[in-house]
Amino acid sequence: MSNASDTQIEFVNVSKSYDGKTQVLPNLNLSVRQGEFLTLLGPSGSGKTTCLMLLAGFESPSSGEIRVNGESIHNLPPQNRDMGMVFQNYALFPHMTVGKNLSFPLEIRKMSTGEQQRRVKRALEIVRLEGFEHRHPGKLSGGQQQRVAIARALVFEPGVVLMDEPLGALDRRLREQLQLEIRSIQRRLGVTMVYVTHDQQEAMTLSDRIAVFNQGQIQQVAEPESLYEEPMREFVARFVGDNNLLRGVVKSVSGESCQVQVGSGLIEAFMVEPLVPGDQSVLAIRPERIVFSPSMEYSNTVTSVVDDMVFQGDHWRISVTVYGQPDFVFKIPNTIGQSGILPGDSVNIGWTTIDCRALPDEHLAV
Repeated sequence: MSNASDTQIEFVNVSKSYDGKTQVLPNLNLSVRQGEFLTLLGPSGSGKTTCLMLLAGFESPSSGEIRVNGESIHNLPPQNRDMGMVFQNYALFPHMTVGKNLSFPLEIRKMSTGEQQRRVKRALEIVRLEGFEHRHPGKLSGGQQQRVAIARALVFEPGVVLMDEPLGALDRRLREQLQLEIRSIQRRLGVTMVYVTHDQQEAMTLSDRIAVFNQGQIQQVAEPESLYEEPMREFVARFVGDNNLLRGVVKSVSGESCQVQVGSGLIEAFMVEPLVPGDQSVLAIRPERIVFSPSMEYSNTVTSVVDDMVFQGDHWRISVTVYGQPDFVFKIPNTIGQSGILPGDSVNIGWTTIDCRALPDEHLAV
């Protein structure tokens, strides 16, 4: 949670149900800081878009309150919330020129013609589409249409910009290019952005903080690096980046570490939250933190047989079985001298205690 002095948006005990029975969002609490880029990340149906629609005013909460700058916006219609909106399908008016698409929200706000022209010109400069005022959306590429949609969201200089999967319809290369442009625009203008995506890489690239959603609940809110390096829940460890997950039983505890029995082996891990002997735990180890043929002594070392190998350009993805649990993956850089491994070969791997996170086993709740 952010400090009260820099909080711009607050969800306070917000719930949403469409049928009066099933809670799409049960008791959501979330703060957005002034000028930050917050991404709502999660799989389809996790509640992230519902959260955005509630903020935009296209849906109403079943209970709870949404505040902007300390004031409730419950009774404000969307056009009075000082928020720009960018949709995945652009939502441009095909019969209007680019200039008319951008001036439309300004006309609704009854701005003078001169002010409209000034703001349209500036918005097109921001998205690098100067000189496109008289073209129609149908004559533009997908990337150019999305830039127009972004410009329309910015043209009336809102306090908040909301984006709902805005790059989902674009090819990978263009998507990556526009990610950097959106981030650059946000930094330059200092506007608060709330962005929805299911793409974890997109979230990592864009965000100051990421809120991970699952089944209507926030699993963790953190800066991208912290979210990746320090997942607090099993779902976050599984959803954000690659992770090896090993299930076992805590055998002993010492300080911040514990030993977990996984099959026939004991693995030393860092405890994310307090555990006691007998607790079920799931261990999360990133593939890139596993060392092949370690030249020094590691707290965890395993000898196993290569089950499978996948070439992925800059690295090989090697799968082995660890203490009876298959699909344990580590990576080998595609460099000279690293290509001599074959399926069926015996390999030695190792990893540190701090890189092995002992999380509560969430499967027990199922």
